[in-house]
Amino acid sequence: MKKRINGWKIAFLVLVGVLLGGIIFTTVRVFSTRETNLPPSSETTVPAGSPVLTMNTNKKKLNTVMAYFLNDLQKGSDVKYEFYLENQAMLKGEFKLLGAPIDFYLYFDPYVMDNGNVQLKARDLSIGTLSLPVSQVMATIKRSYDFPKWVAVDSKEQTITLKLNEFKLNNGMFIKANHIDLVNDDIQFSLYLPKDKKADE
Repeated sequence: MKKRINGWKIAFLVLVGVLLGGIIFTTVRVFSTRETNLPPSSETTVPAGSPVLTMNTNKKKLNTVMAYFLNDLQKGSDVKYEFYLENQAMLKGEFKLLGAPIDFYLYFDPYVMDNGNVQLKARDLSIGTLSLPVSQVMATIKRSYDFPKWVAVDSKEQTITLKLNEFKLNNGMFIKANHIDLVNDDIQFSLYLPKDKKADE
């Protein structure tokens, strides 16, 4: 006599097989290394002292940043000045002459130096009805104002140099100027990673 096939037993064995197969498949997928198209670390690592970001900005945005910086710098100071960009760079402030306050407007042409610093060359001076040489006014400004250490005023050469290479961010990154065209409102800077101290030693 033929043995009767137990349907429940077959169904149970099929179910166990499916479960085991699913567990094995999932385990293999979890512990397998997935292929990616990420570049090797050597291609994503930027050498120290190299530019990592180029920033294009305009006069309006840069004036906002400078106003914020100067307001913070001049907190608690009685002598205040403004610096902003039009078709020329302009330094506006006041100094005292024979005890009387004198307003001045000093206009500069900006130039990008080879090392990424910015030099401002004085070209015009507005000081009411007085007729004073630019060098004398700049010497008075140098004595009267508390500029940051990275700002150098040269009254003889009638220049102000913004030493961006000495202006470090908190994380050691620094900025260099690439291009400044105030008439066409085109200003470009690059952000650099901190330099390797060992390489400088």
